[in-house]
Amino acid sequence: MIEPTIARPGIDPTFKALLDTFPITFNAADGVEVARSRLRLLKVPPELLPELRIEDRTVGYGEVSDIPVRIYWPPSDDEVDEAPPIVVFYHGGGFCLGDLETHDPVARSHALGAEAIVVSVDYRLAPEHPYPAGVNDCWAALRWVAENAAELGGDPNRIAVAGDSAGGNLAAVMAHLARDNADQGGPALTFQLLWYPVVTADLSLPSFTENAFAPILDRDVIDAFLLWYLPDTDITDPTALPVTLAPANAADLSGLPPAYIGTAEHDPLRDDGARYAELLNLAGVPAELSNEPTLVHGYANFALVIPAAAEATSRGIAALRKALHP
Repeated sequence: MIEPTIARPGIDPTFKALLDTFPITFNAADGVEVARSRLRLLKVPPELLPELRIEDRTVGYGEVSDIPVRIYWPPSDDEVDEAPPIVVFYHGGGFCLGDLETHDPVARSHALGAEAIVVSVDYRLAPEHPYPAGVNDCWAALRWVAENAAELGGDPNRIAVAGDSAGGNLAAVMAHLARDNADQGGPALTFQLLWYPVVTADLSLPSFTENAFAPILDRDVIDAFLLWYLPDTDITDPTALPVTLAPANAADLSGLPPAYIGTAEHDPLRDDGARYAELLNLAGVPAELSNEPTLVHGYANFALVIPAAAEATSRGIAALRKALHP
């Protein structure tokens, strides 16, 4: 049983000042386009972005086609002959917001920090395309990457998945699909990097009450996302949800790739990620949990402007790099 934190530090002062100046909040009544426009306001100054070779493509696999992706290549090292590993990245935004632009800085940081090719996936969003459209896109993109790794200049034997928030859910789901479809060509994944993911869908965990009014992600925002992503799904019993919605519900978690799960103290999803790390470890899957005591949901998106977020993000990317470059 995960107990709520009784005494804890406040939100990082620099982060809090930024959030007080530029509050990010909405609810279902505002409509999805209002929510999307507010997320797009979070822009990193271009001069802070690392310069990388980047290419936009449209990919597909099987019956799923026309998926936009953005591919990032790390700086080349003429002294290293081996092909770099590949990270397939799934952006956050509650399955309803976000795109290649909103998460461009995060994808760049993964390519640079992990010394890996990053393929960022622009999967279809709810409410226009509710579950399971996004899952299908993410799986097709991963299959495409696995089959085209050599053409990208990457190592097909070193592929990882990563994602933040809803993207963390999708990355975890991809790890399950890859394992469960290994006999049908599902790629053998090396690692999964899950930033403050939703993986149990259990709204009764203490952090959902403790952080019900947290910045960026509060209960109103969560309720809006659930309404848009799962309009016809009963979520009153989270244990009845399929693995493609709640990866923690898998009957068997063994055989999944090692994981790093980054959570934030002031985040409704804090205990969700902690519970998944606990379950993975119990199943024999190495899972490192790092809870950031002064941060809030979405901190990886602020790594270029908030020192505490930069330090936390660097820890996760360092774990990714270590796994991909043993």
